[in-house]
Amino acid sequence: MSEVNQAPRAVVMVRPHHFTSNPHTMLDNAFQSECLAQNQSEQAFKEVTNAVQILKNEGVTVHLFEDEQTHTPDSVFPNNWFSTHQSGQLIIYPMFVENRRLEYRKDIIDFLTDHYKVSSVTDYSFLSKENSFLEGTGSLVIDHQNKLAYAVESKRTTKSVVNTICEQLKLSPIVFNAYDEQGTAVYHTNVLMCIATKFVMISLNMVPIEQSAQLAKHFLKSHHQVIDLTLEQINNFCGNAIELQGKNGRILALSQTAFNALTPAQITVIQKTAKLVPLPIPTIESAGGSVRCMIAGVHLQNK
Repeated sequence: MSEVNQAPRAVVMVRPHHFTSNPHTMLDNAFQSECLAQNQSEQAFKEVTNAVQILKNEGVTVHLFEDEQTHTPDSVFPNNWFSTHQSGQLIIYPMFVENRRLEYRKDIIDFLTDHYKVSSVTDYSFLSKENSFLEGTGSLVIDHQNKLAYAVESKRTTKSVVNTICEQLKLSPIVFNAYDEQGTAVYHTNVLMCIATKFVMISLNMVPIEQSAQLAKHFLKSHHQVIDLTLEQINNFCGNAIELQGKNGRILALSQTAFNALTPAQITVIQKTAKLVPLPIPTIESAGGSVRCMIAGVHLQNK
């Protein structure tokens, strides 16, 4: 196992000024609902502001960017369009829905290049024109320590792109399938699973039995304790969490909705190695994403 941290100390977040649930993503995102609140923009703005403050209080460095545009309803989820890696690489991804491609921001890339050691920026966004997609760490749940990348195949996650990017990042791809109770493919891997330093949270019941057995073998080999989530817990965003490095050790950032859905036994397992930090974001969750989607981890080294 390499000396690589799973939990980043710094993150990028985007605060939207005109938040709404994106109608273009509703077709294949079963977690999404139409937000009917009249003050949804104001509420989402407050939720991000509060979440940033909570994370900063825990000692996480948060690079906060504003989005004042009206044509980027999902900009609060920056983890889908770029990722960073301890090797110094920064990857830009081909996104499935056309209006989400408007979220790409040069100022964020420039900020990261100015403040961190970035050895290369590789832009794969052109692949969307070839109907090939991969939506960042929504599609790839990366075990940085063991150089593994888990990916659920879906309309938003094309296997050939998984292989291309994994080859570049020197990660071993583990591509599998997962379905909800209606038999619909799970649209993003990170709603189904979260990998922390010592544990993995996943709903193995949503994975075909022969594949779930293989996943269990990988977790055993990488010494991750499995916290098996129910379908109801997945629907409450328990899989959409992220481990971060705080001033007093590792924390697990997750939504208040997700925290409320965990069992006492699951909480006990998590608390052995990470402090649970719930963030209340009900308005943002109406758009079909939760805390993990809101956070783009900075795995780069400081300049």
